[in-house]
Amino acid sequence: MTTSSTQHHRIDSLSWLNQASTSDALAWLHGIYEHSPWVGEQALAQRPFRSLAHLKWALAHSVMQADPATQLALIKAHPLLAAKPNPHLTTESKQEQQVAGLWQSTPAQAAQLQTWNQDYLAKFGWPFIVAVRGPRGLGLTPQAILDTMQWRMHRSAAVEFQECLRQIHRIAELRLNEKCQQHPTLGGEVWDWHEWLAQFSDPGFAEHGQLSVAYLTPAHQACANTIALGMQACGFDEVHIDAVGNVVGRYHPAVKGSQYLLTGSHYDTVRNGGKYDGRLGVFVPMACVREWASAGQRFPLGLEVVAFAEEEGQRYKATFLASSALVGDFQAEWLAQTDADGISMRQAMLEAGHRPNDIPNIKRDPSHYKGFVEVHIEQGPVLHGLNLPLGIVTSINGSVRYLGALTGTASHAGTSPMDQRHDAVAAFAAWAVFVEQRARQDGDSVATVGMLHVPQGSINVVPGGLQFSLDMRAPSDAQRDAMAHDILQKLHSVCGERGIHVHLEETVRASAAPSNPQLQHLWEQAVGTLGLPLHHMPSGAGHDAMKIHESLPQAMLFVRGENQGISHNPLECTTADDMQLAIAAFHQLMQSVNP
Repeated sequence: MTTSSTQHHRIDSLSWLNQASTSDALAWLHGIYEHSPWVGEQALAQRPFRSLAHLKWALAHSVMQADPATQLALIKAHPLLAAKPNPHLTTESKQEQQVAGLWQSTPAQAAQLQTWNQDYLAKFGWPFIVAVRGPRGLGLTPQAILDTMQWRMHRSAAVEFQECLRQIHRIAELRLNEKCQQHPTLGGEVWDWHEWLAQFSDPGFAEHGQLSVAYLTPAHQACANTIALGMQACGFDEVHIDAVGNVVGRYHPAVKGSQYLLTGSHYDTVRNGGKYDGRLGVFVPMACVREWASAGQRFPLGLEVVAFAEEEGQRYKATFLASSALVGDFQAEWLAQTDADGISMRQAMLEAGHRPNDIPNIKRDPSHYKGFVEVHIEQGPVLHGLNLPLGIVTSINGSVRYLGALTGTASHAGTSPMDQRHDAVAAFAAWAVFVEQRARQDGDSVATVGMLHVPQGSINVVPGGLQFSLDMRAPSDAQRDAMAHDILQKLHSVCGERGIHVHLEETVRASAAPSNPQLQHLWEQAVGTLGLPLHHMPSGAGHDAMKIHESLPQAMLFVRGENQGISHNPLECTTADDMQLAIAAFHQLMQSVNP
């Protein structure tokens, strides 16, 4: 997956570093971390480095292990960003700021940068730090830097402290790439593919530069056609769009009639969402197929990539309808569902040129497949906090959701004695704290009260009722059910003591989808081959793999997200380097999997 010359230079650099004296090795690492040679000193104790990715992690891990005062000193060692050349900049910083075009800022941008630099410094006590070359590595524009500065200004000091360290690690990563002459070429192309697909967005969002792609809208159909053209250009042997709008590409095995490995993810989005949720799991295997087809490489197994048409449930209530069709669980009554404009799903399909009567034919025969694997951006802060680019998913959490209502007695806020009230909000508050405590008890369970409404609430009235939602998730059904039992029992207990009536309606119950041990082991081998530590974690979010799990064994690989791992948000992001590692891991998995 890399050119021989680049691979040779990388091996030479690491081989030399592993054998060099400490003083020579430190000299080689000079400038990677700004005015902080101690980072290299700590990391060198972990030699030999198995790969460049391992070296990057070792350096970041050294910073993680340092005390807060030392970490703060590292942050303060960085200069303020400037809109004009600074004679005190290191050579590395000067080159990076030139790439970003900071010195070509308009007078207004330069003035804004100077003002916000001082505001940021006054609030946090350290300089604003951003990897000005950005997640793609080609440089952020002055305006992009200012926009980033603006939204980060409003975060807490604790979160911003960690973000500055993450940006320092990203700066170091880019500097190491230059030193080793290794650049994430494929990762950069896959980054560009995400930008390429993000040009299509639904009306009401596109005008504001926002991304929203709902099922079977014109933007959705444009995405499907674009992905299909991309698959053809990559060298897939067969490409088609099926009856629900899935884009399917098949790369044949070396021997006709052999099994396939199924992979993919969704290409629809939430409203005003990010560019990588779902789509990363389509483009990573597409990039691999392009490289294999170019080299004439085939495997004992074929590869089938499915860009699922729907996963988010934004237009219709039938979430996972695209992957449901593959496992034969598409419900005919879904076709009668209507959207906000009264358009039925059947009508939308027909207008898009699909044939609802052909949906049963989409069901896959499990005997034709080895299993299903999915690459997905993490959508959370765990890998970001660990400075790890990849994570091994052990299970997709099982979930249960409730809508609830508490009914007490509304009464006058001034004349109702405290010991004679039936306050629905007070009862809820006492219970809500327990919800958080009980979920934390498991370590990897989560529970969330996401909606809260006090009907007819008034400033001078003891609340007589409220409505709320409750979402509970855990890596296994048994763990989820034990947590749900305790949380609901506590709700009835608290409300019983306070004379509050409880009404609950279960709205969703989804079983956990544990990863198949054999497929999970293949991901472990692939990540280990890259020289990275293995981190195992559950997925708190639902994925297409969860539905495919009903028919085929599955296992997932997570890719680190930037900006504290935020997702379902325009700030959702990952780097070209992390994409490159995901591509390499997928390539390694395909080489290792056997029929």
